[in-house]
Amino acid sequence: MSTTIDSLKWRYAVKKFDDNKYLSEEQIQTIKEAFNLTATSYGLQPVSLVVIKNKELQKQLVEHSWNQQQVAQASHVLVLCVPKEHTAKDVENYFKLVKEIRNTPDEILNPFRDFLMDSFSKKTQEELLAWNKNQAYISLGNLLTVCALEKIDSCPMEGFIPEKYDEILKLNEKNLQSVLVLPLGFRAEDDYMKDLKKVRKNISQVTLDIN
Repeated sequence: MSTTIDSLKWRYAVKKFDDNKYLSEEQIQTIKEAFNLTATSYGLQPVSLVVIKNKELQKQLVEHSWNQQQVAQASHVLVLCVPKEHTAKDVENYFKLVKEIRNTPDEILNPFRDFLMDSFSKKTQEELLAWNKNQAYISLGNLLTVCALEKIDSCPMEGFIPEKYDEILKLNEKNLQSVLVLPLGFRAEDDYMKDLKKVRKNISQVTLDIN
């Protein structure tokens, strides 16, 4: 069995972290770089990552996380955020970056840029928010896999009050709103989930081969 599959079998949504263990700066840098390399639609990267390492702040967030203690116990807490308002300027900034990094001629960039500008101008902020949230879930999936490969424990969370997170973390001032939460750290020895077998359907039930 491959190392990748072994790592994914090892991963589970941790219910109790060892609050005396902390991720190294190197591990956090790996997480940040993996997040930055995550695939996003059109490569626009509409998702931002807040990295929290502050026990007092983490404890404050617990009551706004459906009282899930992992938020306080974790070494770090990641919060995936998307723009409160997505504008054409975001698209323009992307193409400026493409030109800066690849030196792509305008005659090649302009048709794609015009297409995206037109597409975005026709979408409501609600539609753009839904699209951005989809990108956040892609980022979450990638981070979960990277954490498993790096033997970093995690617990993906939708169960929290975004408005409270936004207020406490002052995300509104940055035109951001929280979408997902991902505490990271190391599983506690007495986590009741630690040694339980993973429950999954048979591969034949969830895959379809078309030859």
